[in-house]
Amino acid sequence: MTKAVDYKKDFKHLYVPPAEPVVVEVPQLPFIMLGGSGDPNGEAFVKQTEALYSISYAVKMSYRSGDAPAGYYAYKVFPLEGIWDLVDYTRPSTDKSNFKYTLMIRQPDFLTEDGFRRFLEQTKRKKSNPYLDHVRFERMEEGLCCQMLHIGPYDDEPASFARMEAYCAEQGYVRASKTHREIYLSDPRKTEPAKLKTVLRFQVHKR
Repeated sequence: MTKAVDYKKDFKHLYVPPAEPVVVEVPQLPFIMLGGSGDPNGEAFVKQTEALYSISYAVKMSYRSGDAPAGYYAYKVFPLEGIWDLVDYTRPSTDKSNFKYTLMIRQPDFLTEDGFRRFLEQTKRKKSNPYLDHVRFERMEEGLCCQMLHIGPYDDEPASFARMEAYCAEQGYVRASKTHREIYLSDPRKTEPAKLKTVLRFQVHKR
């Protein structure tokens, strides 16, 4: 049997960076995603995450029903990711009610727009999650980025971002915008805050 594609091994440079800043080139990748705003500790965030995972697992498990897309191969479902921004830049960045985000899960290369729509409709028939109506399929290319592995509570991320920005300044890079990406390698429901592993990433360009 063909070995399953494992993002932690086969795409290690994107999903398992060192705990110190590095610059990488992130290619165009397929995602399912949906947008939201407000405190991520609320019920809406949970339901949005569930919507993305329900479709992702429908794609992964499609081989069991003989409904797999052309080119299907075994793989491990990719982790949840989020692009984070603020609704109002005049308010403190610590105000979680002011957060604006796009949640997403990377999909295998064989998934197409038509395939996504088919799995979305299948999932809607089985699940009553209202956020399924807002999920979309897109290919996204980040290009040149600075990233590092943050280990610890989410609230401690500013210290890691400061390290990343200092590294960029030393290496001749400039942060492209105030938005950033987080990739969640740990389940916060099962992991102590001090042991949470999160990939932090933002786009850069040469100075």
